[in-house]
Amino acid sequence: MKDKATIKDVAQHAGVSTATVSRVLSNSGPVSAELRGRVEQAIQALGYRPSRMARSFRAQRSKFIGLIISDVENPFYTSLVRAVEDVAYAHDYSLLLCNSDEDPDKERAYIQFMADERVAGVIGSPASEAETSFAALLDAGIPVVSVDRRSTCTPVDTVLLDHVTAARDLARHLIAHGHQRIGAILPNTSITSGRERLAGFLQAMEEVGLTPDPALIHESKGIEAFGAQATHALLDLPDRPTAIFTGNNLITLGALKAIQERRLRIPDDIAVAGLDEMPWMSLLAPGITVAAQPIHEMGRLAMHMLLERIAGDRQPLREVKLAPRLVIRSSVATPAFV
Repeated sequence: MKDKATIKDVAQHAGVSTATVSRVLSNSGPVSAELRGRVEQAIQALGYRPSRMARSFRAQRSKFIGLIISDVENPFYTSLVRAVEDVAYAHDYSLLLCNSDEDPDKERAYIQFMADERVAGVIGSPASEAETSFAALLDAGIPVVSVDRRSTCTPVDTVLLDHVTAARDLARHLIAHGHQRIGAILPNTSITSGRERLAGFLQAMEEVGLTPDPALIHESKGIEAFGAQATHALLDLPDRPTAIFTGNNLITLGALKAIQERRLRIPDDIAVAGLDEMPWMSLLAPGITVAAQPIHEMGRLAMHMLLERIAGDRQPLREVKLAPRLVIRSSVATPAFV
């Protein structure tokens, strides 16, 4: 037996769901006498003691919102957290912030924690579109809104960027400046943003009859180190690209570092354009052309949708796509040979 039993331990011991244990503990919702007896026996056998937070949640309506993000070091999520917190605070809710590190197992543990502690609602950015399951939350009657990415495993309300349009607009901008051999470094296609950004890039190429060279397309973990590694690989090609398309802000940062290490000039030696706007991108010389996401609008909208569900809204599930904004700076120019 563990040093301190959890509600999950009680559920496993009794052979019931954590939602059933929660109903027994809070004396709310229908539970048969037989199941109640099994739960109570499990509680006694394991010596389970509810946490102070859990007791507070059961004594009154929870005023905590769970927020599970994929990478706390990514400035995109920093801005998203701020936007969610602004709305939550204005409605007397506090945030419980968890960082999944793009790890489905770690994410699964946090989802179960939120379900066990009976938070009022959860906003999550799925680590995997096909693997992330919010079932433990939904079974406990806790509403969920997915932000930036979808969860096809357990459909919920979703707020995200129109990733296809963002990538297509950015690729079209490069093509309009005469670039045909474009290296693309994108996040994993197991998540919404990676798959749809690749689709948008390919659409733009196909529109003008270009067939992308597979050697020019790299799929990464979406972090700085992989952005640099993929950029070096592209620059090592015998026929290297004239432009690099980066799939998120951290990939862009890695690409810029690799280009600097090669002592190449932007845009004279190679053009760069990427997804996601960051404050420092306008301060570089040259500034970086980007497809910017309305991050604050995304976070605020997700929180408002969650508040509606908490209040009892039962309308059909919604998916809201927000439009990107193309910010043109000086990192893209016509190749010298065109």
